Amino acid sequence: MTATHAAGRKLKDAIFDANQACNEAIKIHGADAVTNATIGVVLNEEGKLATLPTVEKVFRSMAFADMVAYAPISGLPAYLDAAIDLTFADNKPEGFIGAVATAGGTGAIHHAIANYAERGDAVLTSDWCWGTYNVICVETGKRLETFKLFDDALNFNINDFAIKVDALLKKQRSLLVIINSPAHNPTGYALSSDEWDKVLDVLKAQASTGKKISLLVDVAYIDFAGEKNSTRAFMSKFGGLPENLFVMIAFSMSKSYTFYGQRTGALIGVSSGAAVIDEFKNVSKYSSRAAWSNINRGAQALLVKLTADKDAQAVYEAERAELYQMVKRRADVFVAEAEACGLRIVPYKGGFFIAIPADNPAVVCKRLHDDLIFAVPLKLGIRVAACSTSFEKMHGLAEKILRAMR
Repeated sequence: MTATHAAGRKLKDAIFDANQACNEAIKIHGADAVTNATIGVVLNEEGKLATLPTVEKVFRSMAFADMVAYAPISGLPAYLDAAIDLTFADNKPEGFIGAVATAGGTGAIHHAIANYAERGDAVLTSDWCWGTYNVICVETGKRLETFKLFDDALNFNINDFAIKVDALLKKQRSLLVIINSPAHNPTGYALSSDEWDKVLDVLKAQASTGKKISLLVDVAYIDFAGEKNSTRAFMSKFGGLPENLFVMIAFSMSKSYTFYGQRTGALIGVSSGAAVIDEFKNVSKYSSRAAWSNINRGAQALLVKLTADKDAQAVYEAERAELYQMVKRRADVFVAEAEACGLRIVPYKGGFFIAIPADNPAVVCKRLHDDLIFAVPLKLGIRVAACSTSFEKMHGLAEKILRAMR
C-alpha cells in the first residue's frame, strides 16, 4: 500500500541491533559479566546512564508551563542565541549567523540535506561515517557518496576528498559536504587546523567557478573532544567565505547535556551574505513545520536558564568535564593496549568511539560474543564505545578483539 518511493524500506540499525543483543546477554549472564561497547551514551562505572546533576536540578526547578507550552517553530529566540554562543565559544566567525531549533542533531542534519542538496544529487561525506546520513539522504530523495577519510598511512586523505568533490561538481551544479569533526563518529578522529585549511581551499576553489557549495559540520560530540576553545578554533575559519560557500553547523544537546531523549538541537548557518541567512532561516522554518512543527520547549528553556546562571553554568561545565575525563581515561587504556598488542586502530583524538579496521566486522563481533563482548560491526570495521565501556572492562579488550580477528 505504500507509495512507490517508500516501498521496501526497512530500517536496519547496526548500533541498536548490537545493543539489543547486549541487553539480552545481560538478562542471561548479568551486567557484571557483559561488556557493553555498543551504545553512544555515557554509562558510569556501574553500567548505569550517567547524567549531570546540575542539569537535572535546573530542569526540576522549572515551571511546568515552561516545559509543556508550545515553542515558536524556529525555536525560542533566547535558546537560539545560547546555542550559537555555545557552539562557537570565543571563535565566532565574522559574518552573518542564524539558527533554527531542530529535533536533536539528527534534525539539524535532516534540514541541511533536505534543503541544500538537489533531489537526485549526491551528498558527500567520509567512508567512515554515521549510517543515518544515508538514511536521511534516501528519505529526502538524495544519495550518499563517500571519500576515503584516511590514506594508507592513516592520515586525512585530502587528495581523495578533492578528487571526489571535483568529480561530483562536474555532474552537479551544487554540492553538500558533511564533515563530522571533532570527535568523529565512529573513529574519534578530528581534523587539524591545517587539514581544515586544505578542505576549505578545495571548496573555495570550486566556489570560484560559480558552483554552489554547502558544508555541514556535525559537532555532536565536540564537548568530549578536549578544551572548549581549542576544539572550536577551526570555526573562526568560516568567516569571510564567498557567498556561494555556505557553512552550517549541527548543534546538539544530547551528549553535552546528557539529554539524549529530549531531542533538542539546532542548525546554525554562517555566511558573508545577509540574504543567504534570511533564506536559510525561512527554508529551515518551513521544513520544521512540515516535519515536527516545533520541538521540545522544556529543553530549550532549560538551556536558556542554565546559561543565564553563571554559577550554575560553571558547576555544570565542571560536571561535564568529569564525564569527559572518565571517557578519556577509558579510551587511553584501549589505545595504549592496542599499540602494545599490535592491534591496528584508526587515529583516535577524542570522543565517544574508537574504530578498528577489519575485513569481516560482523564475523569478528559475533566471535566476541563468546567472551560476552558486544561492539558494533560497521562496513569498514568495528566500533568500540569508550563512553559505555567501564574502565575495568576496557583492560584487555584490545587483545581480545585482536584474538577474535585472528
